[in-house]
Amino acid sequence: MATASAPPLGRPGEYAVDPARERSRRRAKRRNVASALLFLSPWLIGFLVFTAWPLIYSVYLSLTDYDVINDPEFVGVENYAELFADPKIALALSNTLLFTAVQVPLYVVLSLLLALLLDRAGRTAGFFRTVFFLPKMTPPVAVGILFLLLFNGQNGLFNTVLGWFGIDGPSWTTDPAWVKPGLIIMSLWTVGASVIILLAALQAVPTELYESARLDGAGFWRQAWSVTLPMISPALFFVIVVNTIAGLQTFDEAYTAFFGAGNTTYSNDAALFYVIYLFQQAFQFLHMGYASAMAWLLFLLIMIVTVIQIVVSRRLVYYEGEDRR
Repeated sequence: MATASAPPLGRPGEYAVDPARERSRRRAKRRNVASALLFLSPWLIGFLVFTAWPLIYSVYLSLTDYDVINDPEFVGVENYAELFADPKIALALSNTLLFTAVQVPLYVVLSLLLALLLDRAGRTAGFFRTVFFLPKMTPPVAVGILFLLLFNGQNGLFNTVLGWFGIDGPSWTTDPAWVKPGLIIMSLWTVGASVIILLAALQAVPTELYESARLDGAGFWRQAWSVTLPMISPALFFVIVVNTIAGLQTFDEAYTAFFGAGNTTYSNDAALFYVIYLFQQAFQFLHMGYASAMAWLLFLLIMIVTVIQIVVSRRLVYYEGEDRR
């Protein structure tokens, strides 16, 4: 009785690959790659034209003296040297860092408190999620104008409410000591997006963990510290990083309130954030080379702060299923 012979072996213990089948497999793989690139091409072209090329070109511009009208003139690292000699850079950086250092913790704590309230809201949670998120959709220019109306030292709503309690409200828009606190309070208007992220994290915490904690005699605060915070720590870390980056790039509301339309009535130096000064150098004074150097300094600062946050998070952020040994 004839028996079918096995295909010739390649390496010991393996059958030889059918050449025709292998060629067909490679053609199918190339077609899949080509199809994927075809579908990705709109994004790839947009990324190369509107992100990658401007990013690379800005490195070149940061080494030039360029005023948009005339051709760039190469000046080497003079723009970067000027950054350390410009007193407005130090002022803008200190304003920005102070604003971010105070605003981000308040923003995150308020977001978490509102998320905890929504987590207990039951059927009405959907309505309040929408209510809290709507301010995030408000145009920043409108928020800047609203800031001047609400925080007007003479007849603003904020000082009016303080007056009901016998408190003499400060001049939020004219007193340099109160400009940044006012902007920080106003920025808390848009906590809605972070509230929704943290609410989703809270609702994803397994109820079994709380039941086990209660059986062990843990009260509310112990459960919050040992169960809730560790389980939502990835979402908290995300919210902190994103809002830190946003804080370091603060522009819209402060520019509208204190610098828009040639505004010189109010104390502008107290609200001179780094990106506002960058914008002025680029589009008011047409110092595009210097502004490009400023942009790369900001990028370096954001990268350093983010790396520090990532390093610190390795000890504080818990990821489910991660081996912590």
